[in-house]
Amino acid sequence: MAAKPGDSPSLHRTTQSAAPYVVRVSTNVEYVGPTNPVFYGRSHWAIENLLSQPEFNGLQWTSLQPNFFTASYLASTVDWIKAYQKTGKQEVLAMIPVSDAAVAMIDPEDVGNIGAYLLALEDPTRHNHAKYVLSGPEDVTGKRIVELAEQYAGVKVQKAEFRDTSWLSDLVTAGVYPEKVLPSILAGCEPLWQGRCSLTGTPTSKGVMEFAPPKRTVVDALKAMLEE
Repeated sequence: MAAKPGDSPSLHRTTQSAAPYVVRVSTNVEYVGPTNPVFYGRSHWAIENLLSQPEFNGLQWTSLQPNFFTASYLASTVDWIKAYQKTGKQEVLAMIPVSDAAVAMIDPEDVGNIGAYLLALEDPTRHNHAKYVLSGPEDVTGKRIVELAEQYAGVKVQKAEFRDTSWLSDLVTAGVYPEKVLPSILAGCEPLWQGRCSLTGTPTSKGVMEFAPPKRTVVDALKAMLEE
């Protein structure tokens, strides 16, 4: 059974059912902690601690802690490429990453494959209570993303802006989050900007590398997104 992120009620119901094993998608390991400024990181920490209590001894579980998703952090680049291909005009290429700090973005497809592998096991005991960090197979910088945009568009990017945070106000406008939590979400960018989410800082857990190592590169993700 796969648990929805941050869904404590569903975990409570699981203890009352016959589901013997849960694989849950947590969040970036840099966020998971009782005092972390990122509010949902605190929530995931609380859930993982809840699952570790004696009342949940009858339930086996594994928590996946993925790095930044390619789908989120390449979206503005994909939009820029598509807009240029359609109009022949360049807008500013704005992106969340900084130019020279590496991040090992992971493709959601890799996360799904890892979860599927675990859920298909007849005996997941060796993975019980495991907290697996998941990063992509390579580091990428903002500068590298600009290079990829140029390759796909066939032109030199005239202006790129890094550390873009304009998307925060879009979240409020779209009703995704209330304005009061924006500082908390912005705090989640600091590990990215400081280079702490690279393969060196947050390498994929050894156990995952043994059974389902992430394979999809940034180029793979970008190509797939451009074909959508």
